[in-house]
Amino acid sequence: MGYSSEEDSEISDSEIDEYEGKTYERLVSGDLKFRNGEKYSCPFCTGKKKKDYNLHNILQHASGVGAAPNRAAKDKATHRALAKHLKNGPANPPKSQPQPQPQPQPQVIAAVEPQPLPNRFEKFVWPWMGVLVNVPTEWKDGRQVGESGNRLKGQLSRFCAQKVIPLWNFRGHTGNAIVEFTKDWNGFRNALAFENYFEAEGSGRRHWKQKQNQGSKLFGWVARTEDYNFPGLIGDHLRKNGDLKTIDDLENERARKNDRLEANLADEIEVKNKHLQELECRYNETTASLEKMMGQREQLLQKYNEEVRKMQQLAHRHSQRIIDENRNLRSELESKISELNARSKQLDDLSEKSGYDRRNLDQEKQKNAIKSSHLQLATVEQQRVDEDVMKLVGVHKREKHAALNKILKLEQQLEAKQTLELEIQQLKGKLEVMKYMPGHEDLESKNKINELSDALQEKIDELDSMESLNQTLVIKESKSNIEMQEARKELENGLLDLSVGRAHIGFKRMGELDLEAISNACRKLSKEDAEVTAAIICSKWEAEIKNPDWHPFRVGMVDGKETEIIDADDAKLQGLKEEHGEEIYALVTKALREINEYNGSTRYPVAELWNFREERKASLKEAVQFVMRQWRMNRRKRQANNSPRRYFLLLCGTLLAVTVSPLVFREHYSYL
Repeated sequence: MGYSSEEDSEISDSEIDEYEGKTYERLVSGDLKFRNGEKYSCPFCTGKKKKDYNLHNILQHASGVGAAPNRAAKDKATHRALAKHLKNGPANPPKSQPQPQPQPQPQVIAAVEPQPLPNRFEKFVWPWMGVLVNVPTEWKDGRQVGESGNRLKGQLSRFCAQKVIPLWNFRGHTGNAIVEFTKDWNGFRNALAFENYFEAEGSGRRHWKQKQNQGSKLFGWVARTEDYNFPGLIGDHLRKNGDLKTIDDLENERARKNDRLEANLADEIEVKNKHLQELECRYNETTASLEKMMGQREQLLQKYNEEVRKMQQLAHRHSQRIIDENRNLRSELESKISELNARSKQLDDLSEKSGYDRRNLDQEKQKNAIKSSHLQLATVEQQRVDEDVMKLVGVHKREKHAALNKILKLEQQLEAKQTLELEIQQLKGKLEVMKYMPGHEDLESKNKINELSDALQEKIDELDSMESLNQTLVIKESKSNIEMQEARKELENGLLDLSVGRAHIGFKRMGELDLEAISNACRKLSKEDAEVTAAIICSKWEAEIKNPDWHPFRVGMVDGKETEIIDADDAKLQGLKEEHGEEIYALVTKALREINEYNGSTRYPVAELWNFREERKASLKEAVQFVMRQWRMNRRKRQANNSPRRYFLLLCGTLLAVTVSPLVFREHYSYL
């Protein structure tokens, strides 16, 4: 019975094994007939001309088609089933059928005697190679020439040959070539298909040995032990480029490689687990450190808010004190006016009672009238001053309120930024832990990692927007700093105007040598022309201090912290100590420390608010108190000044310039 497919549609590669099993069952049950006595026919190739095979040929045909990579999936499945059935013992006819007794034909049997199939102990040349012989050549230009390796590879493309190497000698092309296949099992199947194809066409190894006149027909087979040990170009090439190995050898080698790979993977997994544990410990430490930092930040914020409240209360008390003093001045002026009015009334009464010395009385009246008019003018000016002071206090309050609002906004933004950074660090830690976390639910883990990645990206975008807003605020803050520097200059000018003699609060130029102290040190050394020597020393060492290439400092531990300290081994400082003594050395090193602390980049002296009495940096509170004391001392002398209003406003303006924006001050009091 011929082969007829139940369905005409093709099958996929994944269905080959299933279809092969069904076909094998049909062959075993006898549903598909492929044997007629000693002749065999392929029930799946009904359209072919050659239908009669012997056992060896039909087995080679079935194995070759089943291993061919370019055949359809259904053809490979059916021919594999046929090859499996033939290998499992269909060579003996069924017991119910009598065996025919043909006449013995030794020569024919010798010609078609099948070779044993490759077994697990048969040695092949590895990497898999095939031998191609009887390649057509011709004599041309004094040497043999033949087809190139690429053309031969194109002819053998159905077997997926990796490379075809023609063999040459001193006469030219030898008519032989080596076909190389890939090193994997697919390459082995392609090599067997290559050999089966040539065996089916009568062009295998045994056909090459048996025929005397081969003609132009190509012969090919898989390289084995015989070819490897064969003397000549073929054997030399095989021994040079390959080794003899059995299938068991290759499987054992593959098993050893797999064992090594498994061991390496186990070691790598152990290393990854250790790394994961380290990451978890690092993550826990970072989380604890961040929580500690957040707690410290909260404490600092509370302290800062408390200091701000204290400063607000102090500023309120100062403003209230100024207002009370102005009220006292106004009450004093009113009492003086009432006294003068009473005096005028007394004089009027005396003038009515007596006309004696009327001229003197009139003159005294005129003087009193002039004084009274002056006092009235002073009262008017005092009222104007009070109004101006109240305006300044109002502007001061508004500016202070705006500054506090800005500080609160910056604090909120800083807190939000730090919270975002903390969340981003936590998300990064979680994401890093999830990447190394072992688990069986891959899809769920990937979804969780994707969610964490999306959340991390959102936090990063939010942080970028906050960074841009923070940059804008930084620009505004820089403008505010410029205004504060102008206010500081106003305070400096005010202190210079108010200072009488050597005041204990003023501005000191940090990093500048004290000429007077150096002169005193030179006098102690009994040097002639101490002033000239001191001037020379100051000029020389001020130039050295301003030199940016000279940096006589080293890093040392001070109170458990790394700090830059004077390098006592510096050659220049050693020379200074030996030439001028310890006192001048101490003055120069003091200036060096000041310039390194206040302006280490440009090395030029800078002005700093200073308490000369205690030799330290003065606070803003001390400067304000000093200005207030100077104002109170000079207030008592206001009558001797031709313009008391101008002097009073100068004091108030100098005081308020510390906190009020200089732009607002100049806008309202430019007439000063």
